[in-house]
Amino acid sequence: MTSTVDSPRSHPSTFRALARLLPFAKPVLPRLILGGVSALIASLLALSIPLVLESVVRGPISSGDLALIGWGAAAILALGLAEAAMVWLRRWFVLGPATMVEYDLRQTFYSRLQRLPVSFHDRWQSGQLLSRMMQDISMLRRWLAFGLVLLVVNVITIAVGTVLLFRWHWLLGTIFLVTSAPLWYAGYRFEKTYGSLARQSQDQAGDLATSVEESVHGIRVLKAFGRGKHALQKFTRQAETLRETELSKARAIGWIWFWLVLLPDVAFALCLGAGIYLAALGQLQSAELIAFFTMATVLRWPMESIGFLFSFMLDARTATDRLYEVFDEENTITDPERPVSIGHARGELAFEGVHFRYQDAADRERDLLDGVDLVLRPGETMALVGLTGSGKTTLTTLPTRLYDVTGGRVTLDGVDVRDLTIKELRRHIGMAFEDATLFSQSVRDNVLLGREDLEPGSAEAEAVMREALQVAQASFVEDLPDGVDTIIGEEGLSLSGGQRQRLALARAVAARPAVLVLDDPLSALDVDTEALVEDALREVLHATTALVVAHRPSTVTLADRVALLEAGRVTAVGTHSDLLRTNEHYRHVISSLEVEEARLRARHQDEEWEVNL
Repeated sequence: MTSTVDSPRSHPSTFRALARLLPFAKPVLPRLILGGVSALIASLLALSIPLVLESVVRGPISSGDLALIGWGAAAILALGLAEAAMVWLRRWFVLGPATMVEYDLRQTFYSRLQRLPVSFHDRWQSGQLLSRMMQDISMLRRWLAFGLVLLVVNVITIAVGTVLLFRWHWLLGTIFLVTSAPLWYAGYRFEKTYGSLARQSQDQAGDLATSVEESVHGIRVLKAFGRGKHALQKFTRQAETLRETELSKARAIGWIWFWLVLLPDVAFALCLGAGIYLAALGQLQSAELIAFFTMATVLRWPMESIGFLFSFMLDARTATDRLYEVFDEENTITDPERPVSIGHARGELAFEGVHFRYQDAADRERDLLDGVDLVLRPGETMALVGLTGSGKTTLTTLPTRLYDVTGGRVTLDGVDVRDLTIKELRRHIGMAFEDATLFSQSVRDNVLLGREDLEPGSAEAEAVMREALQVAQASFVEDLPDGVDTIIGEEGLSLSGGQRQRLALARAVAARPAVLVLDDPLSALDVDTEALVEDALREVLHATTALVVAHRPSTVTLADRVALLEAGRVTAVGTHSDLLRTNEHYRHVISSLEVEEARLRARHQDEEWEVNL
């Protein structure tokens, strides 16, 4: 699995990278600009205080006029209050729009994850995606509301303040400017170092999130095998690596802060010496000297903040890069430009010269599916059998376009499935997987997941759900605390494997597709329950085309015909009895299935014996 996309094109300049957020920020740009203007006015008001102070020192204080001194103090107080009001306005203008951008980014990111093909999710760690969804997008919201505005305003403030410093004496302004110049070189070096560390840190945080997620989901396995200490050691190594990276980031930030604090102090000392010398020569008045240092003090915070805001900008740039690695992923499973609609599907499913290989397969490897030809007649139930690795599960992913064929085609009623919209295709073809995944919703919501056409809570929805639960022999839901309204645990782990499979089967049945693809959905059921489910399925499947992957001989009895898959090719098709009589490999496959079924029966009997004890 992967977490990053490394290519020269994935590393544009910081400005160009952050400019990619413009489509999301454009609807709220007026308010962000107003927030920036408010912040700029606040800074200009702060810069005006030294000018007023100069007038007060030069006039009322020099003359000793207490009334004028009071008016001067009131003017400075008014400027301070106006500055505070502008700061409040800045926050009021930007906070709401920034959260709206965050909302839009999250919606777009989640929608993108839903549209990207399964092959993308095969390659990406879930923790990497989760860290982008939560941490990176939150960081961009904070940067838009705080970092961007203050960075722009503080740079303008420094520029305006530096020009004003020349107002009192060119020598003082020159000393202050020249002394501060090395900050730009320090900033350049800081960007080179901190940018790579920020990316490394965020990727490592994603890896750490993946480890936590895997450990939580696999907690039963870790406990059963006593591997909790091993998992902790792995987590500790990853956490220590992240800690070292964060320390490197802190050292980089400390380095830039050293210069940001030192150089203004050096400038203050040099300017103080030069100011006293100029005052002694009569070239600078005391009022001008006081105003100069007041202005320099006002500029100190904007100058010191540049390092923090610059690192914040680099973090935001990294977060943007990480988001757009997902946004830029090519979606190969898309609707056709000119889709075909088949209306009411008859249910004829055909594989015509189908080839398939995964993207990361080596060129020298043969195709996993190597020229499959198979036709399922409308209303027919076809069992698919073969040894492990023959390609059975892979074949079941092609009709619904979880993956696209790399050669040949799959057709529904004679129409290439790639010529149908994905929505229509998946309305006609339903699936139930061996690894049943449920969601942290009610039983009702899980069973009716594929029936968006039904009004929630309607009598029709209730009837469809009850029928599907009956077919799947899922009457156990009535014993749950709130019946069908019970919220099941994350991924259904609060239920047994057999219960999860029955609810997943009920979900597939409730969808009422023209074609039903079942990838061994009964493997976790005991023999008696399996027999009941198979009897009920016969009633459902008599009008539905079904492709059933069989891992038990008993599952084969559901089928009208059986297809034997061998090394990625269908080598025989016929009834179960005909193939047993004529095909040696088929007999070998069935015998291996019988051994597996006997083992499962023995295990189930042992479980019943333990329960009775």
